[in-house]
Amino acid sequence: MNLSSDHYFSASPASPEKSQRITVSLAGREVQLDTAGGVFSPDHLDRGTEVLLKHAPPAESGPVLDIGCGWGPIALSAALDLETEPVWAIDVNERARDLTQRNAAALGLDNVTACAPEAVPEGLRFAEIRSNPPIRVGKDALHEILGEWLPRLVTGGFAYLVVGKHLGAESLQRWIAETFPFLSVERYAREKGFHVICAERVDD
Repeated sequence: MNLSSDHYFSASPASPEKSQRITVSLAGREVQLDTAGGVFSPDHLDRGTEVLLKHAPPAESGPVLDIGCGWGPIALSAALDLETEPVWAIDVNERARDLTQRNAAALGLDNVTACAPEAVPEGLRFAEIRSNPPIRVGKDALHEILGEWLPRLVTGGFAYLVVGKHLGAESLQRWIAETFPFLSVERYAREKGFHVICAERVDD
């Protein structure tokens, strides 16, 4: 793979790792986390994730799933909220998974499992899904991803997804509502050009 085709959704990034440590606020705490090149937003907490963490309520029950975990801010915030309930952080990028697991260990969190999507046990269902989904993989691929994971919410479970308005937040919200009749979908919050979409599973 040449560097020009190396994306944060590459399974094995070819770009140099260039590790660094940044300070972010998660679950009301200032923490230091490791990031690296070849993952999503390696230099800082991206604006979409910042909006999601600000507006979504604290995680209340598990298991929780973070789709496209990157270096881990969403998964780690949920794990700090829950303390013992399991949090699954999935990403196709092996460097991202490694960073998330290392950051969880550095925070003393043993309730985080960072893994490839196919490593999540079949039949495992989730009380919450929290994600800044990988919009730039393309609409068809994104729909396939959400089509796999949204049906694995338990009845009464919630998904919180943050999407830029300019990246199709409104059309994605409509697609979720039209595709999954068992989900009650609303725009939960918006700020800085980003929408937080909330989908509650209301019926099996």
